[in-house]
Amino acid sequence: MFDFEKLDVYQKAKSFNSSVYSHIQSNKNIDSTSKNQLRRASLSIMLNIAEGSSRFSKADRRNFYVISRGSAFECVAIFDFMKEQKIISEDLYNDFYKKAEELSKMIYAMIKNLS
Repeated sequence: MFDFEKLDVYQKAKSFNSSVYSHIQSNKNIDSTSKNQLRRASLSIMLNIAEGSSRFSKADRRNFYVISRGSAFECVAIFDFMKEQKIISEDLYNDFYKKAEELSKMIYAMIKNLS
């Protein structure tokens, strides 16, 4: 087992990515550009956590975690746009928002521990 697989934040990021992927596959109202960008951003959260955990220096790990957190912000911005355009419901937006916010806080704590 790789070290990143033991991280709670990685498991939550993987679950978030799975939820996002399921939703964008089932929602036919989302345009292809938004689908692609949201898929890449949600995947980036977990991939950068995994890659960051493999780095030996604190600065390298921190950089990947910063990118991962930025991808969580990007997901929220895309969901915000989709909510405003009535592509997703307020309830669905709030659900994804809470999950992304939890991820952001967890990643931020990892970043702070490496400063």
